[in-house]
Amino acid sequence: MAEKPKSMVLGVVAAAVFAGLGRMVLQKIKADRVARENRVTAPLDRETREKISRAVRTPGN
Repeated sequence: MAEKPKSMVLGVVAAAVFAGLGRMVLQKIKADRVARENRVTAPLDRETREKISRAVRTPGN
């Protein structure tokens, strides 16, 4: 009896997904490190500053 050849597709797809996820994690770590070192912050518009100011001044939040 001859054995059936096993499909390699599942293994290849799993390896590609794992490699892709690993790459995404490394990119996120690098981006977080750069942002932390450079202290990158986006400028706040007037409306956002007012909301933050009200939230900070309002007791009970």
